[in-house]
Amino acid sequence: MTQRPLVLLDSIALVNATHAGSVIVSGSHGGLSASHFVTAQTLKPFAVAFNDAGGGKDDAGRVALHELQAVGVLAILYAHTSARIGEAQDGLDNGVVNGLNALALAQGLQLGMRVSEAMQHLIESSRG
Repeated sequence: MTQRPLVLLDSIALVNATHAGSVIVSGSHGGLSASHFVTAQTLKPFAVAFNDAGGGKDDAGRVALHELQAVGVLAILYAHTSARIGEAQDGLDNGVVNGLNALALAQGLQLGMRVSEAMQHLIESSRG
């Protein structure tokens, strides 16, 4: 099996078919509008990490956990207090995981781990 590529996207609006099967760190919030950029893809990424954007009203910044679960994509949220919104590199370097969907949990990811550690785990788990 080949290694999953790691992709950094400051905005999840940039996701496209070339990212199929990849592990993405996005600087975008994990709200409904952002999750639609992923769910609309015919060929989907393997996993996407979003900034939780502070949760927001009715936990709107965390909706991606459920939306991506429904289409078979691992979803990870990292705390807005740990990394800047809109900067994927900062999310990778400094993000701390504070939300996971069931698919991400099944891959062995845990709350409180660093985003960089979570991404490395997902990349390494794809090696044959």
